[in-house]
Amino acid sequence: MSRTTAPLSDSACRSAKPTDRAYKLFDGDGLYLLVQPNGRKGWRLRYVKPDGREGLTSFGNYPVVGLADARRKRLEVKRMLADGIDPIGAKNQAKTEALIKGRTFESVALDWHTEMSAKWAPDYSKTVMSRLKTHLFPLIGTRAIVDLDTHDLMQPLEAIKKRGTIDVALRVQNYLQSIMREAKRLRLITVNPAYDLEGSIKAPRVVHRPALPLSRLPELQERIDTYNGRALTRLTVMLSLHVFVRSSELRFARWSEFDLKRGVWEIPDTRPALEGVPFSTRGTKMAGDIHLVPLSPQAVALLEQIREITGKFDLVFAGDTNSWKPMSENTVNSALRKMGYDTKTEICGHGFRSMACSALIESGLWTDTAIERQMSHKERNNVRAAYIHKAEFIEERRLIMNWWSRYLEANQQEHVSPREFANQTGANVTRLKAKHGATE
Repeated sequence: MSRTTAPLSDSACRSAKPTDRAYKLFDGDGLYLLVQPNGRKGWRLRYVKPDGREGLTSFGNYPVVGLADARRKRLEVKRMLADGIDPIGAKNQAKTEALIKGRTFESVALDWHTEMSAKWAPDYSKTVMSRLKTHLFPLIGTRAIVDLDTHDLMQPLEAIKKRGTIDVALRVQNYLQSIMREAKRLRLITVNPAYDLEGSIKAPRVVHRPALPLSRLPELQERIDTYNGRALTRLTVMLSLHVFVRSSELRFARWSEFDLKRGVWEIPDTRPALEGVPFSTRGTKMAGDIHLVPLSPQAVALLEQIREITGKFDLVFAGDTNSWKPMSENTVNSALRKMGYDTKTEICGHGFRSMACSALIESGLWTDTAIERQMSHKERNNVRAAYIHKAEFIEERRLIMNWWSRYLEANQQEHVSPREFANQTGANVTRLKAKHGATE
C-alpha cells in the first residue's frame, strides 16, 4: 500500500527553519519544498517523463511563489505530461528557439512597446520607454527571455521598492506581466513567470485630496476675492472653482478651445506640444474623446477678464515671465497657501472637484451619469460608454454648470446647503430640463 502524504499548509512553509543540512517538506504528488541551510526555500517537483525516465524541475523560491502557486504549477506540469510533453524538454526547446531568434527580454519588450504605443498618448509612450530603460533593461535586458523566472523578475521590482516609489513599482510590474504574456502568445516561453508577481507589491494607501466642507464656501470665496497677488492668479483660482476641471486641463488651455459666445470649452485629449514644457500635450484624461465644459455666465465673465490679460497669447493661463509657457502647476495651491490654507490637510486645487461633486450629488437634482460625465470620469462599461459618448447629456450638464455657479453666488455671504438651495431652485430646474429635453 502506497504511503499517503499529508498536504502542506502555508504556515508550515512559513515557519520552516533552516538546519545544518537541507531537508524536504513534502506536499504530495511529487511536490516538495526544499529548505536550504542558508534559509532559502525552493519548490521542486519530481515526475516521470513520457519516456519513463525520472525528471526534476523547480518552480521558484518561497514565498515569492506561494503554496497555492506551486500547486498550480504542479497541475500545469501534470497536464503537459498527460499530453505526452516533457516540461523540461519543452522549456529547453523554447530556449533554443528564442536564442536562435535572438529574443532577449529587451528585444521582446521593445516590440511590445512599439505595438502598444499605437494606443498610447506620445507622452505616456515616452514615460513607459524611460521606465523600461531605467528599471528593467540594465538588470534583465540582455537575458534570454526563456531563462527568466519569477525571482529574476522580482529583482528590478525590489530595487524600485527600496527607493520608496511603490507606484512606479506597480506600473513596472504591469509592464512585466504584459510583456511576458506577449512572449507566451508568441510561443517564446511555455509558462508566464510574471503571473506569480501578483500580490508581491502592496498598493500604497490612497490619499484623497483635501477639500473644504461646503459650509466654508463663504470664507473661501471671500479670501479669493480679497487675494492681493497677481490678478491672473486670482481669476484663475476663481475660474477653477467654477469649472472644477483637472490641473493639466486648466493650465495647458489655449484660447482656440473656447467659444465664449456659445459658452462652451472643448478640451481635446491631446494638445500641441510646448517646447521645453513637460507634459504640455496633456488634455482630457478621456483618451480619444473631447471633454465638453459648458460655461456658466459667471465662468464666461471670468474668462473675459482673463482675456484682457492674456488674450494676445495662445495660452489662456500664460506665465508671468514667459508668455509661451503656462503658469506653474503650483500656482493655484501657492495662492491658496497665501490665503491661509494648508493645501495638504484643508484644501488644494484638486479639492474643488470634490466640493462640486459633493454639492451636485447632495442636491438630488441631477442624474449620476451626467455628473460623472461632467467630472470627465471614464465610463468602464463599453456599451454604456458608447451611448454616453453619443448622447453627451450636454443639456443637463449645461444646467449643472449654471446651477453650480449660482450655488457659489448663493454662498458668498452665508452658507446654504445644496439640498436647501435645490429646494429653492428645484421647480425651475425641472421646468428647464423639460424644456431642453435633458435626461432624467
